[in-house]
Amino acid sequence: MQKNILIITGIIFVLEFYVYQAFKTVVSNPWLRVGYWVVTLLIYGFFIYEVLGFSRSEKDHHRIQVIASILLIFLIPKIFVVFFLLLEDISRFFRYLFTVYAKPESYFPERRKFLSLIGLGIAGIFSTMVIDGIIFGKYRHRVRKVKLKIAGLPNSFKGYKIVQISDIHAGSFFNPEKLRGAIDLINEQNADLVLCTGDLVNNFAEEFQRFVPLFSSIKSKDGKFSILGNHDYGDYAQWKSPQDKAQNIPNLAKYQKEAGFELLRNEHRIIEKNDEKIYILGVENWGEKPFPQYGDLDKASSGIPSEAVKILMSHDPTHFDLVVKNHPSNVQLTLSGHTHGMQFGIDLKNVRWSPVQYRYKKWADLYESERKYLYVNRGFGIIGFPGRVGIEPEITLFELS
Repeated sequence: MQKNILIITGIIFVLEFYVYQAFKTVVSNPWLRVGYWVVTLLIYGFFIYEVLGFSRSEKDHHRIQVIASILLIFLIPKIFVVFFLLLEDISRFFRYLFTVYAKPESYFPERRKFLSLIGLGIAGIFSTMVIDGIIFGKYRHRVRKVKLKIAGLPNSFKGYKIVQISDIHAGSFFNPEKLRGAIDLINEQNADLVLCTGDLVNNFAEEFQRFVPLFSSIKSKDGKFSILGNHDYGDYAQWKSPQDKAQNIPNLAKYQKEAGFELLRNEHRIIEKNDEKIYILGVENWGEKPFPQYGDLDKASSGIPSEAVKILMSHDPTHFDLVVKNHPSNVQLTLSGHTHGMQFGIDLKNVRWSPVQYRYKKWADLYESERKYLYVNRGFGIIGFPGRVGIEPEITLFELS
């Protein structure tokens, strides 16, 4: 532990040394320089206070959001400054070597103001984007429309509309009414079915209690179904007793029922129109270790004809490649979430990038393999970092054909 603290302290020292060099190059006023250090030390002091006060037993997600915000607004942008100054230092070193032999009295070249301005400017832009993501980005919900051709779809279900939401993380929001616009957007789609693919809360079922009136206003002709995600089990929290933790999922199921959602735990439901059927399957979380593997597709698909049209809700997209696509149940469409698109990246029509892609090959949008479909929703809410930069919160509308 002490070794890690020393390493972190050393990294921060180097970071601040370089950033101050850039600031000093650009700003000559001594009072502004003193002000820089006063503000910097106050922020570090507050950051340390928040880190030391963090406890996994807290039901308020505020502290972890503050910690993540300081990292992304105050610390991470400084890496851009260091990058440009390191490049300049390498250049200064070689310029010095080439001139010192010709002119022994040569001095080490001074820093150029231009590169310091570029580094500080990019850091400022990055911080501004993060602040925008915290204040506004997490509420910029977007409807993504996906038209899917599913082999063997009964005629009665052609044009059938399904809305998927995922990763609500209710405990990350402090005012339910701030999400009213997103709920209205869901209702505007006039969905036949609404499916929620897990992580309704961060840890504690009580997080969702004050959201029940809001989510009960979601309308759907044929019902609203949900499943559990890895966060819904409360495994990342510290509990007063095993009994308290054991009661968490029953409480969550109760709140979901009050909001009109039926929780599917390795089971299925039938949607029937004009004597024709499609099947909605819901499994518990199944992900690569260390994520829990409670999902049981055998149980969820038991008794369903292989040729029947099946839509599976499975929170973690890794389930698709490792189990679902080659499973004898022949699930045509799997709906997942979990990745959030890391809430940070580039998400344009022809350019899509996020750091999360280095952990999950399938991390956003529609994928096809073995003539089976997987759709990975970018998430409705937030976790940890209280914002979204480049990856907008998503409401997905599927139209079957």
